[in-house]
Amino acid sequence: MSLILPPLSLYVHIPWCIRKCPYCDFNSHESRDDIPEQEYVDALRLDLENDAVLAQGRKLTSIFFGGGTPSILSASAIAQIIKNAEELIGFEKDIEITLEANPGTFEQEKFSGFRAAGVNRLSIGIQSFNDKQLQLLGRVHGRDEALRAVEVARTAGFTNINLDLMHGLPEQSVEDAKADLAQAIALAPEHISWYQLTIEQNTAFYSNPPILPFEDTLADIQDEGQLMLAQAGYDQYEISAYAKNNQRARHNMNYWEFGDYLGIGAGAHSKITQPEYSKIFRMWKTRLPKHYLDAATSNRICTNLAGHQNVFGADSDVLSRASLPLDFLMNALRLNAGVPTHYLAERTGLSLKALEPRWSEFTEKGLLEIADNHLRPTLMGRRFLNRVLEAYAG
Repeated sequence: MSLILPPLSLYVHIPWCIRKCPYCDFNSHESRDDIPEQEYVDALRLDLENDAVLAQGRKLTSIFFGGGTPSILSASAIAQIIKNAEELIGFEKDIEITLEANPGTFEQEKFSGFRAAGVNRLSIGIQSFNDKQLQLLGRVHGRDEALRAVEVARTAGFTNINLDLMHGLPEQSVEDAKADLAQAIALAPEHISWYQLTIEQNTAFYSNPPILPFEDTLADIQDEGQLMLAQAGYDQYEISAYAKNNQRARHNMNYWEFGDYLGIGAGAHSKITQPEYSKIFRMWKTRLPKHYLDAATSNRICTNLAGHQNVFGADSDVLSRASLPLDFLMNALRLNAGVPTHYLAERTGLSLKALEPRWSEFTEKGLLEIADNHLRPTLMGRRFLNRVLEAYAG
């Protein structure tokens, strides 16, 4: 079956932060000196110039500034990156532009500048409103700064705010977790990302694990928290995403619906569809900020497996037909409603037969279904999603 070009998003990675959190396995690096801001902005433009051909005539539906801590940059730097993206690729008229920000970096003038630059969605990394929990998590902010951050964001004119909140924290009780969630709900953000802390390799927590709640406590937190969010009018549309008035994260929705995305910046990843070659490939840029900046002036041309040239790295892989079912379902089944059935053929070139016999087996077990012309997990399937994906991986 023929592939079609799906929507296109842009991810911009800002690799610096004030302090590396002990649970963080992202490509983030503590900023001990002045950040080479303009040098990095210039490198991002060159990166996007190299990748612009991969847009294949599409305009951007969303931009996401992630990190690290993107709000560590000046408003003028963010404005320049947005301007470059519009010039080199182009924007859909209703583009969503999200900036991740940590409460420890909030200044009124700066965030008013972000809003004036074109950022129209803010994602604030609260994680907890409990000072003890924040200290255990190694965060640079406290409860008061978290509350102040939301106030500053509203004053700056942001009408679409996401709060990132974690549960299952070290020594956290059910009541602690509910208190965090109640405070988040009281601030009336348009979106809440509420997810369980997991211990990842290559983190300080992995080397020196904290005391986490028992499984029964985690289950109670999940059940009672989801009830609180539902009662407050937040619709759960993905494993850890809750939105009011259908204000879903459009950038993330494009990931989960197997759309395309360009990734620029140190360690950024891309997924690109090439219908003329019946090919989908991923690529990623060199990871360390210093190496990334050095590449910008090296005049070295790297060619990846898909034949694309970019000075910032040649690492890539072409997704095989054997790997596509898992790759597609790992994203699609995160959504409570799943994805339209026709996306499978249009965005992978596969037919429903490619999901068999496992799809039928899990349908009989009440874990998966095709309903309302959507491929989706059932309520029970969402609880056992890892089991489903492991079967497709095996």
